[in-house]
Amino acid sequence: MDSTATEVYWAAMEHSFFQDQPLYLAATKQGLCRINWPSESIDTLRSWVNKKIPNALLIQDTSQLTEYMRQLKEYLEGGRKVFSLPIDLRGTSFQISVWQALTRIPYGETRSYSDIANMVNGPKAVRAVGTANGANPIPIVIPCHRVIGKNTELTGFAGGLKVKEALLNLEGYDDYIRKGHERFLF
Repeated sequence: MDSTATEVYWAAMEHSFFQDQPLYLAATKQGLCRINWPSESIDTLRSWVNKKIPNALLIQDTSQLTEYMRQLKEYLEGGRKVFSLPIDLRGTSFQISVWQALTRIPYGETRSYSDIANMVNGPKAVRAVGTANGANPIPIVIPCHRVIGKNTELTGFAGGLKVKEALLNLEGYDDYIRKGHERFLF
């Protein structure tokens, strides 16, 4: 093994919330670094790891992801409102600031893109916030689903608007307009 290689452990997790389609989770020794949506393949995970963690050694090892999967399952079953997991964010400093802001949105609440822009001291960076939100590598744990349009419309979501709606409903939030970008209406 290359001594400079970062070990990235991965495992597939199935849950009825996603009709038992696999979510692929990946973590380094520092923490959770990626969750793929069921619509994304293991190749999507490999590609992301190759791009974001140069010289990574991708190792399938469920035992390394047990705690991450346990907390995710508890959330999907309505028993967990806050995650207490180490995370290993891989992105630009702006992206990381947006992702950290997302973690401050309380369970069952939403914020607009402009709210997040204000949280990261970039009130004019609404579009950049949207782009960073869409690039979130750890959805659910970093709750990008809690960001909706300023007019309370559901907006584009990498996991699909039905998933966004289901996650918000799981958290007891339904004060939104069921409309969004046409390309995300799966």
